[in-house]
Amino acid sequence: MTDLKAFNLTIDEQNVAWLCIDVPNEKMNTLQAAFAEEMEQVFTELDQHKTALKGLIIHSGKPDNFVAGADVRMLDACQTEQEAQALATKGQEMFEKLSKLTFPVVAAIHGPCLGGGLELALACDYRVCSDDDKTRLGLPEVQLGLLPGSGGTQRLPRLIGLLPSLDLILTGKQLRAKKAQKLGVVDACVAPTILLDVAKQFVEGKGKAKHKVGAKEKLMAQTGFGRKVIFEQAAKKTAQKTRGNYPATEAILDVIRYGLEHGFDKGLAYEAERFGKLVMSDESKALRSIFFATTEMKKEHGGDAVPTSVKRVAVLGGGLMGAGISHVTVAKAKRPVRIKDVSNDGVLNALNYNFKLFEKQRQRRILSKAQLQSRMQQLSGGTDFIGFEHTDVVIEAVFEDLALKQQMVADIEQNAKHDTIFATNTSSLPIHQIAQHAARPENVIGLHYFSPVEKMPLVEVIPHQTTSEQTISTVVELARKQGKTPIVVKDRAGFYVNRILAPYMNEAAHILLTGEPIEQLDGALLDAGFPVGPITLLDEVGVDIGAKIMPILVNELGPRFQGPEVFDTLLKDGRKGRKKGKGFYTYKGKEKQVDKSVYKLLNLTPESKMASKEMAMRCLLPMLNEAARCLDEGIIRSPRDGDIGAIFGIGFPPFLGGPFRYMDQIGIVKLVELMNEHAEKYGDRFAPCDGLLTRASLNQSFY
Repeated sequence: MTDLKAFNLTIDEQNVAWLCIDVPNEKMNTLQAAFAEEMEQVFTELDQHKTALKGLIIHSGKPDNFVAGADVRMLDACQTEQEAQALATKGQEMFEKLSKLTFPVVAAIHGPCLGGGLELALACDYRVCSDDDKTRLGLPEVQLGLLPGSGGTQRLPRLIGLLPSLDLILTGKQLRAKKAQKLGVVDACVAPTILLDVAKQFVEGKGKAKHKVGAKEKLMAQTGFGRKVIFEQAAKKTAQKTRGNYPATEAILDVIRYGLEHGFDKGLAYEAERFGKLVMSDESKALRSIFFATTEMKKEHGGDAVPTSVKRVAVLGGGLMGAGISHVTVAKAKRPVRIKDVSNDGVLNALNYNFKLFEKQRQRRILSKAQLQSRMQQLSGGTDFIGFEHTDVVIEAVFEDLALKQQMVADIEQNAKHDTIFATNTSSLPIHQIAQHAARPENVIGLHYFSPVEKMPLVEVIPHQTTSEQTISTVVELARKQGKTPIVVKDRAGFYVNRILAPYMNEAAHILLTGEPIEQLDGALLDAGFPVGPITLLDEVGVDIGAKIMPILVNELGPRFQGPEVFDTLLKDGRKGRKKGKGFYTYKGKEKQVDKSVYKLLNLTPESKMASKEMAMRCLLPMLNEAARCLDEGIIRSPRDGDIGAIFGIGFPPFLGGPFRYMDQIGIVKLVELMNEHAEKYGDRFAPCDGLLTRASLNQSFY
């Protein structure tokens, strides 16, 4: 053991004990199993002084976080359910000791207080937090396929009531300070400068707690009947969302109910037992792999060069994509944006789009009126190139037309600085073609966002043959500041995400043409864990966009991308999808229903013949095959990037860990057999690619 300790106890002249948590050599405080010994020493020391002590205040030695959770790495070290269960029990015992101290214990929270960090705080008598924007409280374990394992499922419902705690634990959502106070998770919410003083007032009995669980809520949750109703409703709502793919949500409901019916201690024992089982589940392993991958990716530049600093950004095009890109640049990256469009209406549209999003945040009290105004002042626009000589990065979001995009490159080279980066948000045109006539092609790069930009976490960064390393690093860094997860992909048709999505969509169209009802087909892929079904997705993206991308892929990558001829038929009938109010579905406001006349248009008689699992597998296999090809052709740099790209770009089911983890889970030998069976049944498009055949013969996996 090193001399540096994570827990440091001091006692001041007024006999108040201060426990400072400061994990050595880490930016974030996380709880580790090794700290149990240190805590034992702390308890021994407190015990020696217990008659004199007025109380204990637990605070963080880090400037911007309290405790961000338990260290997830220690879960990966567990070989058995029993080992994982023992970890949970250890954490519970430590917090149980804390809660039984004979004097008041106060948690002084500033910055993230999540997972095990919040469980630690819940074991204290009082919680005081700073009203800083960095402060967030929550139990996000469910997002890793787990449940809170150090008493969280038992303490939170008893503190704030059943309904609000189910909402928090089942979703893993994080609370801002004011909301945490309103719900009663914390007793006071104060300016960071007086946080420790106020904590001291609570020790001295002068602190004022502002919240009590409502009488109605208490009554509801305490009667057997009321509880039954709450759990039934929660189970129903959760099942609709998870479709049985996430075992953690069922375990959470089970453990909370068990604890309320059998008492606190039995509840803890059951919590630890279920925690152990979940740690070893395939779903949790897959979800934890995503967590590790994104953490790792935050440290990478995407290139060898050091990124240049970006102070000003311009966006070309005020449509939906341009508006979304300008929004994340101002809201997340905190950089001023100039929007250029061919008409003032386009600029106004983008400004209005931004205003609506900021106004929503103001209504939810995330922004003040002054903050909203200052955000809007960061946006300007016009139909000319005024101010472009000061711009570091220009992001182009105009129509998918090669000549137009090449013209944009020329315009920027004339009106901006010598080293201004030109990033094109194209979804289908090769970057080297856009850069073809550029005077400075090293400054041209692809930056492919997904719609809606403010919600979709992925961005594909696409350098062409002569893009400089400096340009790559700078754009990766900017994308990250915009709150995105960037993956660097090779400049070939469809890049990565659209390329693996196309065979999946084509297969859905093949299934549709066998007469499977639209809602059955969409439902099959929702059951498989996708956020929307393929037919709904086509309507969302736009049938016209699909019709435009497919020929490019066929032309560049070969006939396996040739889908069934449905696009033209639909477009001739004016069915462009959601934006026009009808595609396969008709749309009225938020309501949508299958437009039965589509069947007649396509000469189909809808009849459900195929099992849901078979439909899902048929759509998935061509996508997996294409993902393997992308890796072998160097389109993506690693299986990890391929998994993150698919999960964040098209909502590939997270509990499967991404296409490459999923292929490993099936086993490559078995996967090749499956593909061959499908090829015999449905055609050559299912034949496994060479890379999979080679791996199968050598018994290799991707990870």
